[in-house]
Amino acid sequence: MTNPSSSNDHGASIDAQFKALSDGTRRALLEYLVREGEQSVHALTAISGVSQPMVSRHMGKLKRAKLVTSRRAGRETWYSAHAKGLAPVVQWMAVYGALWSQRFTALEGIGG
Repeated sequence: MTNPSSSNDHGASIDAQFKALSDGTRRALLEYLVREGEQSVHALTAISGVSQPMVSRHMGKLKRAKLVTSRRAGRETWYSAHAKGLAPVVQWMAVYGALWSQRFTALEGIGG
């Protein structure tokens, strides 16, 4: 079955975001940035329990999915959560959440 949403840039963006969010370490890093604000790779490494190269790889995937932004300060890279980055995923979830809610309500009506 072809995924109609992946046929355009918007769908590709959502696909990249779901892939980026599919990893628990990346979700934890993103959640930390949302809660604590901008952090250096050094700080993210200290709280993540994984190596600095692995943190950098995870952050690269989050950045490509437009969920974080980065800036360089000397030899250090600093990351921030991109506030509007999750908007496509939230919108997708709202549409399909409503659809599934309607279907579940209809099924309850049949069974009850």
